[in-house]
Amino acid sequence: MRRTVAVLQSNYLPWKGYFDLMHDVDLFVFYDDVQFTKNDWRNRNRIKTHQGLHWLTVPVGARIHRLVCEVELHDARWQAQHWRTIRESYGRAPFFRRYAGFFESMYMERAWHNLAELNQHTIRAIATEMLGMRTEFADSRAFALESSGSNRLLALLKQVGARTYVSGPAARAYIDEKSFADAGIELRWKSYEGYPEYPQLHPPFEHHVSVIDTLFHLGPDAGGSIWGWRTGV
Repeated sequence: MRRTVAVLQSNYLPWKGYFDLMHDVDLFVFYDDVQFTKNDWRNRNRIKTHQGLHWLTVPVGARIHRLVCEVELHDARWQAQHWRTIRESYGRAPFFRRYAGFFESMYMERAWHNLAELNQHTIRAIATEMLGMRTEFADSRAFALESSGSNRLLALLKQVGARTYVSGPAARAYIDEKSFADAGIELRWKSYEGYPEYPQLHPPFEHHVSVIDTLFHLGPDAGGSIWGWRTGV
């Protein structure tokens, strides 16, 4: 079966655009066997607090030369700190209690030792259990990939039978569009513009925060704010 596919590194509590792209595809492939990038979205994201924007950062040490899937977490104290900050910042949000059980269990009942495992578990749960997606998931480590850069990505897309590849706009800086055309794979660029605002604690409104902000404020209507607004669904 030839499918619409997206391939991305797992991020920590990603923003709504990550899930918007995921909703556009049949298959979403976690691409965590690539170079870890420091001070990026892999191990941190932002939330709204009464004091303004606040970074939630998972401590990963100073080592640079490793893959995302090789990033080990050795000190679990951050887990209680993150949960306390989330609870204090969103406790009064309309749908906080609806999802609090999942996040409390994630932070307080399990010790995470690997960043990719943490991210993938959380992303899958948010996508399927909270946003109701039916997108299929895969992990690039399950495939035989020996090349690098765009060639490696194309090899992965061919193995999963991709007809269309959906990419975020930042990838325009390094993706060779001709190589996709030569491989018979349509390249579609995702736009993250036009998201509607919603009633949000701690104004002014900010789009570029973790998806948990959207979930805690909108609950089961979160999907409408992420992708449904385009079609009125």
